[in-house]
Amino acid sequence: MPKMNISKSIIINKPASEVFVKLNDFSQWPSWSPWLIMEPNVKLNIREDKKHYTWEGEVVGAGEMTIIDEKENESIDCDLTFLKPFKSKAKTGFKLSQEGDGTKVTWTMESSLPFFLFWMKKKMEVFVGMDYDRGLELLKDVVEEGKPNCELTFKSNQKFKGGKYIALKTTCTIDTMPNAMEKDYTKLMTYVMENHQDKIDGYPFSIYHKFDPVGGGVSYSACFPLKEIPADLPNGVTVNEIPTLNTHVTHHKGSYRHIANAWTGQMMYSRAKKFKMNRKHHPMEVYLNSPTNTPENELETEVHFAVK
Repeated sequence: MPKMNISKSIIINKPASEVFVKLNDFSQWPSWSPWLIMEPNVKLNIREDKKHYTWEGEVVGAGEMTIIDEKENESIDCDLTFLKPFKSKAKTGFKLSQEGDGTKVTWTMESSLPFFLFWMKKKMEVFVGMDYDRGLELLKDVVEEGKPNCELTFKSNQKFKGGKYIALKTTCTIDTMPNAMEKDYTKLMTYVMENHQDKIDGYPFSIYHKFDPVGGGVSYSACFPLKEIPADLPNGVTVNEIPTLNTHVTHHKGSYRHIANAWTGQMMYSRAKKFKMNRKHHPMEVYLNSPTNTPENELETEVHFAVK
């Protein structure tokens, strides 16, 4: 059977002893687990010694995990069993090592796929790896700051206000996207704020036409809604219009470092049939305040998926 091997690392600016206690005690996991934060009402059953737990939810599925070996402040080995949405088993673990004044945490998984799913190997490694990255970023916040800089709220039966907007469309890689988006929004914001503040008709937003984690490519439009379109548009800026849409929304409060949790939440809720995507309209990210004048932990973003 095709083997899957995943390894992701992060540096946490605290001693290993402070990291270890968040990992070897399953009662600590709901504060940073990249899956458990997706479903606040998930049913958890944590054994008295905190070394085994089961979970069952409508969104995150069901399964169990057991710590089978640990070396204080150095390593933890676990057996992981998924029961829903499909059955599988894996070996997971953590390695801790000193890195300067902090701790390098490496999270690993060894598993396998049924032979007939060999074609999914790369995709599964990428997506599970992204989950691990999300979890390690949340763990870092919890250890360093006492709580994650990420709050999620899931909202059904919402509306995305339609209208005219100006846009800059960009194709780039996932790695270069943050810099590309900063450049695009700086250009749009500067133009609008200096010339047409009176025409603003809502919050700036991004439309994601393509997001390919496996291939690493992204295509998006940086957008600014206006009541009427000026005649003096800068080079490269286009004009478009979007209808009012029924949407399912994940509201994210906190650092943009954690925005992937909102997108993952949307995908998980869709797979759990909490809503049915309308694929005629691309997903959107709406920015309710600005990083230029808002503390990182107070940034608010909505991820909208159009629904049928």
